[in-house]
Amino acid sequence: MSSWTSYNRVRPGARYVHLRGVDIVIVVSCALAALALVGPARWAPGSLRSAVHFALFALGPLVLRTLESYFPRHRLLAFVASFWLLPVLSLSHGLLNPVVTAITPVLRDAQLSTMDQRLFGVQASVMLGHVVPPWLTEILMVCYYGHFIWPLVLGVVLYFTGRRDSFDEYLLALSLFFAFNYLSYALVPAIGPRYFLFHDFPRPLAGLWMTPFLDSVMRMPPFARDCFPSGHTGATLLVLVYAWRFERRVFRVMLVPGLCLIAATLVGRFHYATDLMCAVPMVMVVVGLALGWSRATARREAVARPVPMDAIVRP
Repeated sequence: MSSWTSYNRVRPGARYVHLRGVDIVIVVSCALAALALVGPARWAPGSLRSAVHFALFALGPLVLRTLESYFPRHRLLAFVASFWLLPVLSLSHGLLNPVVTAITPVLRDAQLSTMDQRLFGVQASVMLGHVVPPWLTEILMVCYYGHFIWPLVLGVVLYFTGRRDSFDEYLLALSLFFAFNYLSYALVPAIGPRYFLFHDFPRPLAGLWMTPFLDSVMRMPPFARDCFPSGHTGATLLVLVYAWRFERRVFRVMLVPGLCLIAATLVGRFHYATDLMCAVPMVMVVVGLALGWSRATARREAVARPVPMDAIVRP
């Protein structure tokens, strides 16, 4: 008799494609976006181009994980499959215009600025424009671009230190956050104070040397209705949560720049204070979902793990 229990026998030579949590989120969310763009949203300008890209993003995990099952020792292939979320996030942001146009074709800046006025009595970005000195604005604007760095730093550290379970949970949380974040952009599109409240600011955003350039770069992306909630705030908080849990060295290094990044969303006139507040519960929900998924997966794998017959002790 085999040394393994009969229900765990595996056919020799069989290959199984194992999709991680992040892969499922990418496949489902991108496939739904592609279907919507060739269906009810096909009238929106640019819908076909975006649909093709979202379909390719959805196919990515299926193709890469299948290839990984055939070539399990190919490290570069495993790396690309694990970090497929990176090109998806980098490119999909610029493809959201037809999705947002089809779902909510009107801007919600008036409602968001009104909410700020009712909650705080002022427009936070306008008030800060009067009190933040140019040298501090310069520092905050540099930190603002850490949004593109810190999520990758933590992912690379977890990946190359071999903490696969921690890495999977972190990427799952990150993918869930951006899926919800992009959906929120479609439901509540807004262009932010730098455009909507332009005439309320005392002067153009001023720093020392780099601020005008850094500010102009953020006006170049093709999709600009991306205020609610603040993706920069939410992603930074998410990375801080997982850095605290899994890699305290990254947490200590990024804490101050991360807090400056969040402050820069207001000082740089990118977001309303309401955008920042609403990012917090979204992060809490995402962390809870990812943690629940991770624990459920661990229990399922523990039950499915083969047990040697000689490990069973009979009374």
